[in-house]
Amino acid sequence: MSQMQLLRAADYPRMPWKNGAGSTLEIARDQGEGLEGFGWRLSIADIDQSGGFSAFAGYQRVITVLEGEGMCLQVDGVASRPLLPFDPFAFAGDSRVACQLLAGAIRDFNLIYAPQRYSARVQWLALERSQRLFTSAATLLLFCAGEALQVRLGDADCALLGRHDCLQVERGTDLVELQLQGSAAGVCCLIELTPR
Repeated sequence: MSQMQLLRAADYPRMPWKNGAGSTLEIARDQGEGLEGFGWRLSIADIDQSGGFSAFAGYQRVITVLEGEGMCLQVDGVASRPLLPFDPFAFAGDSRVACQLLAGAIRDFNLIYAPQRYSARVQWLALERSQRLFTSAATLLLFCAGEALQVRLGDADCALLGRHDCLQVERGTDLVELQLQGSAAGVCCLIELTPR
């Protein structure tokens, strides 16, 4: 039996960054409060100037530019490729990371998770046409980066998501069909998390 929660962008709480240099809109997490105790956490951050990232020791991070021209990261002294919209990049949470904006402020999308507690898969999907996928993940997070996203799980319609809304589905690990239908040129992110 699946449990579903539709998370609306207008309701995301704003939280300060660990290093105090900015703030984050928290979309969802599995447990814990503040910046501690979670096994996974999904959020959106606004970055208006180049600078350092907070450290999250013991975690893995996957970051994606949502809006703006993009950025480059220095991760433990090594430069990343230019990170453009919807091009995810993974790095260890305890790395020393600095961001260089390419051309002005950006908004980014972040998954932080404990790899000893969860396996994770992150996919950005273009929705020029409907997508049909199969998953056995225990937790599904579907994030709408376009104007609208219709989600169908198995033989049931689940939700209609607006821009930056997220659907969180907690379920068993049996294989299930997932159908996604977006607006023209729409993009969504599918995150699959399974406890280890």
